[in-house]
Amino acid sequence: MDEEDWLAGRFETSRPRLRAMAYRMLGSLSDAEDAVQEAWIHAAGADPGAVHNLDGWFTTILTRVCLDMLRSRKSRREDLREVEEAAVTDGPEQEAVLADSVGLALLVVLDTLAPAERVAFVLHDTFGLPFDEIATITGRSPAAARQLASRARRRVQGSAAVPDARLARQRQVAEAFLAAARGGDLAGLLAVLDPDVVLHADAGSTPSGVARTVHGATAVSQGARAASADAHFSAIALVDGTPGIVVAPRGRLVLVMTFTIPEDKISKIEVISDPSRLEQLDIAVLDS
Repeated sequence: MDEEDWLAGRFETSRPRLRAMAYRMLGSLSDAEDAVQEAWIHAAGADPGAVHNLDGWFTTILTRVCLDMLRSRKSRREDLREVEEAAVTDGPEQEAVLADSVGLALLVVLDTLAPAERVAFVLHDTFGLPFDEIATITGRSPAAARQLASRARRRVQGSAAVPDARLARQRQVAEAFLAAARGGDLAGLLAVLDPDVVLHADAGSTPSGVARTVHGATAVSQGARAASADAHFSAIALVDGTPGIVVAPRGRLVLVMTFTIPEDKISKIEVISDPSRLEQLDIAVLDS
């Protein structure tokens, strides 16, 4: 076996791990595949003769590719249509299954982080790389790499603004709403909506581009059932301290639903998709 075939074999052995890393860094299956392939091109064109740890070398190459992709992504804003069309092209079922296995809410929070924060968090908290290695990969000191991961961890964990018992009940209601919306279950939606519920959707959330207010449980539930396709890319998250729903094709946040739940039913729903408003929301991962 010549050196090129040997290197290709070693890379293929590492490919599942590298793909998993890239998916968490990028939040998109197709982007992760592209990053892994780009990493292989870099590896194949280099001389690995002096490399003592091939897995670590592959990780370094991949992470730097992902960093470049994240920085490029941050420099341009993707609109709702672009992200949703890309998600459909990727295959919504496969993407949704993978997002569920990782945690869609986690991907949403990670997408709010600076590229170096996201990379440091994924490498350390998910894959257990020591900060010395992360520092070498990111070009930071070990202390700076530790700080990046710590800052990211605080964003991921967030803080609940309501007592635990009330938060747990609100979460149950939000989860019941999402489950019913996913299944097109009209009765299930009506069960968690106050009869006088009010839904307000901002202009970016409606096909007409005009803000809309809907009154009453029947009208709101019918609208939620009609939008059940978006449930493929939806998850429960902590939004400004209380449970809400995030919609995130390819791990990129495009819409948020916030709930007012005074007792056991939803009395108000706010649908937000305006990018400037989304950026102001404090979104975190609910403990499982």
